[in-house]
Amino acid sequence: MDIITLLLFIIALTTCIALDISILLALSAGYCIFFVHARFRGYSTRSILKMSLEGLYTVRNVVMILLLIGVLTALWRASGTIPAIVSYSSRLVKPSLMVLMTFLLNCLVSFLTGTAFGAAATMGVICMTMALSIGINPAIAGGAILSGIYFGDRCSPVSTSALLVAGITSTNLYRNIGAMMRSSAVPFLITCLIYAVAGFLLPHQPMTDKAIQTVFEKSFKLGWIPLLPAVIILIMSFFRINVRYTIGASVLCAAAIYVMYQAREFSSLPGLVVYGYRATDTQLAALMDGGGILSMLRVVAIVSISSSYAGIFEKTGLLNSLKRQVNGLADRISPFGAMLLGSVVCGVIACNQTLTIMLTHQICQGLNIDQERLALNLEDTAVLTAPLIPWTTAAAVPLVYISAPTTSILAACYLYLVPLWGLVGGRTLIKKGIGLKS
Repeated sequence: MDIITLLLFIIALTTCIALDISILLALSAGYCIFFVHARFRGYSTRSILKMSLEGLYTVRNVVMILLLIGVLTALWRASGTIPAIVSYSSRLVKPSLMVLMTFLLNCLVSFLTGTAFGAAATMGVICMTMALSIGINPAIAGGAILSGIYFGDRCSPVSTSALLVAGITSTNLYRNIGAMMRSSAVPFLITCLIYAVAGFLLPHQPMTDKAIQTVFEKSFKLGWIPLLPAVIILIMSFFRINVRYTIGASVLCAAAIYVMYQAREFSSLPGLVVYGYRATDTQLAALMDGGGILSMLRVVAIVSISSSYAGIFEKTGLLNSLKRQVNGLADRISPFGAMLLGSVVCGVIACNQTLTIMLTHQICQGLNIDQERLALNLEDTAVLTAPLIPWTTAAAVPLVYISAPTTSILAACYLYLVPLWGLVGGRTLIKKGIGLKS
């Protein structure tokens, strides 16, 4: 019954994707499927609803942060923060190096902040704006951004996913980070090479920094003051201040700049916060429109529905059959290969990165590897495969932030290369007996 239930859910998801139906309908259908399964297992309606609410309760902070980021991205546009950064950065970046620099800049910001979503909402938006201004294919730019933001999300000391993996495997965070750096060195260099070559081969426009500045100066007052909201993010993240306070401080600063420095009406702030930034100039609108609370409602719904699954999975033991299958695969291929396949299945079911990590750990605890190897394998599988599944929040949220097409996932080279490199290395380690439990 467990396998049939999971297959029904996967069929619902793939059908919606094939027919271009909203993923929310598939997630809602999935909840109904899991609800019925729990009822067949003997759980009362009240207890199932309680399981669902427990899952929702765990993501209350995530929902709050998502809405705050929606406000942040709108105000960074309207206050001139993004136009100022783009205008000044464009003087340092050659068009032929734009794809590579997009990857590296997002690596830097995501490593400093420890969050893929925050990096996408800030540097990701900036890089996409710059890429569009010189005619770079948005799918390629989006892929470079996805690769960059999950570089830091995987191995930053302030990353929630890195902290989660260290916690559930009872391993040392900084030893894990050292192992992650070593395991991803070759994939990182190959990714840089691919994006460097792509930048030279792809067509682009020779738009100069003066041309970009002219576009923005029509509607914004530039200078160093609009940069302050971004500086606040970097400084507060460096000191590991709670992300809600960090984003909140940047929002307040951007709002003050919008009203006082850009000389906009205070009464326009509520509309800006809710609906996002909308430029009247068509050329500026193509580069800058977006953000706002409404832009995040779909993502919030995805997070809420998918998180309600977590309690049901835990209480009903729905994944026990999958656990047995993974253990059997480990003997035939390798523990890493089994975890990789298991993480994909968990990602398809979980629809968000955190739950994918937790479910993958749950079904792989019986594998014959030590805890440090288990932690590294989780980082090289679940953390990076979740963003490759279009309907997960790990993919959907950043793509919404940067207004990139779903096909950007195909160009996220780093997310493919790390697991592939781990698959080759995993088989080698098994032959040598490294990482196995004694």
